[in-house]
Amino acid sequence: MKEKLTIVKVGGAVVEDPAQLGALLDGFCRIGGRKALVHGGGRRATQVASRLGIESRMVGGRRITDEAMLEVVTMVYGGLVNKGIVAALASRGVSAIGLTGADMDVMRSHRRPVRDGIDFGFVGDVDRADAKRLSALIEGGAVPVLAPLTHDGKGQLLNTNADTIASEAAKALAQAYDVTLVYSFEKPGVMADADDPTSVIPSITRADFERLTADGTVAGGMIPKIENALAAVEAGVSRVVITQASAIGTDAGTVVH
Repeated sequence: MKEKLTIVKVGGAVVEDPAQLGALLDGFCRIGGRKALVHGGGRRATQVASRLGIESRMVGGRRITDEAMLEVVTMVYGGLVNKGIVAALASRGVSAIGLTGADMDVMRSHRRPVRDGIDFGFVGDVDRADAKRLSALIEGGAVPVLAPLTHDGKGQLLNTNADTIASEAAKALAQAYDVTLVYSFEKPGVMADADDPTSVIPSITRADFERLTADGTVAGGMIPKIENALAAVEAGVSRVVITQASAIGTDAGTVVH
């Protein structure tokens, strides 16, 4: 029987709010067994870019990354946010290690080609995640904290969606572990009414997803999140949950299957 591994992805307003992030990390620490954390930080990157006079452009919930923005996200994701989370976990007695995809070559990608006339710039689509190297860290007692940056193997860093990082890591590690993937953010789950926190949709299949995107219930950044969740399930991840940061480790939220 495979050992259990929980991968938690944290993003959205949670990363920006010390109280919410602290509660999330407290919950993460209470999760038993092996675990890993993946973080976003897009809002922080947008704030820093604005202070530097750099425009942030988004298409379909995804960031367009030119050279200037790549510098910003590298500093924010790989430095400010990643090391802040590592330090916070260390203060809670967790032996965390912060990584980008370039560290130990744990995740490699290629630059996204132009699609439908949209050039996303220095954005990476993942080619592979190295389960063996990630497992070596985990089995050695470390808790990987993955930032949403990858590389192409030729020296180029690439901005990569954090939900994708989490999905790809979960898919690779599912070969060796019984993996639960948790997407945590400021909302209680996928909601039928974005203004009603009691309207959480308890479960979503691919057929449900297609219907919900067609009628507009699911839109914006939730689309790639659910796409990544479905890809993880279809690749052998045991369980994927989209839930509120404060609810990790409970049965609350939306189960994707």
